[in-house]
Amino acid sequence: MNKTGVKKMLLTIGAVIGALAAGWYAVFGLKPYTVTMADVTERYAYVQPAALNFELKQDDSNGYHFTYTSFDGAIVNGYMRLPEASISATKPVPVLIGAHAMGRANVRWWQDSFKDRPTWESTDKITKMALAKGYAVITIDARNHGERKDPQHSIVDIINNLHWWGEREPYEQMLIDTVRDHRVLLDWLSHQPQFDATRIDIAGYSMGAQVSLLLAAVDDRVNRVAAVVPPHMSNRTAIVAPLSLLQGLTDNPVLLLTANDDEYASEKENMQLFNALPHSDKQHHKFAGGHLLPADYVQHFEPWL
Repeated sequence: MNKTGVKKMLLTIGAVIGALAAGWYAVFGLKPYTVTMADVTERYAYVQPAALNFELKQDDSNGYHFTYTSFDGAIVNGYMRLPEASISATKPVPVLIGAHAMGRANVRWWQDSFKDRPTWESTDKITKMALAKGYAVITIDARNHGERKDPQHSIVDIINNLHWWGEREPYEQMLIDTVRDHRVLLDWLSHQPQFDATRIDIAGYSMGAQVSLLLAAVDDRVNRVAAVVPPHMSNRTAIVAPLSLLQGLTDNPVLLLTANDDEYASEKENMQLFNALPHSDKQHHKFAGGHLLPADYVQHFEPWL
């Protein structure tokens, strides 16, 4: 085959690939959409269960394993620990809710390793710091995570179907329902006399940072937010994109920690989020490297707590 024939063949192959890609996007590609605050209010609304069935089992570390019934009858599991000082405290103690990353579980806020796998995100260090500062710390498993995994519908399935087949509803619903699980948790926390209902803060890593911003945006019982490397969410998944819910963050001071080479959020996207945060009390700390921050990032929690 001469050069002209080769060139024509390559052009034909390129045209076919381009047509296939265009066809795939037309059928399966995620399309941008917009949401209003009315849409947000409707999607994140929930009916408080008539009975939470909040069950606690104390351990020997001044902590409690617990379960409760969520808005849709699902059973939520988690763990809570009180600061040592709370045993003799005369005033209610502040609360820090910890939200874990995608593919992880709430245990990562309590242990430096799990099943011989290190807790690289160092959230266990934040827990220790918070307890030392007099906070009660409480964590739950997100939907489809930890003890709540669905073997018939794994996280890998959800993400692959989102990106390959445009099935955003399972992904969005997982996050929305996780936020609503936290809202039911807030129902319980705000009625417990040992906790200061005016000082409920939330911190999250990656997906947990996303959940933290969403929860604060839809529920005014959350005070401050610490968001560590939240993934960038565009308007292709607008209902779970913090940028879509900024109006709800007007009263929330935010500590934002990001990576300049994050594979899930570019430096420009991180700056876009920080600049858009509406509260004047906001901090932004940037780190070199990718989505996994150096362990010493937790030092920024020392003055924040």
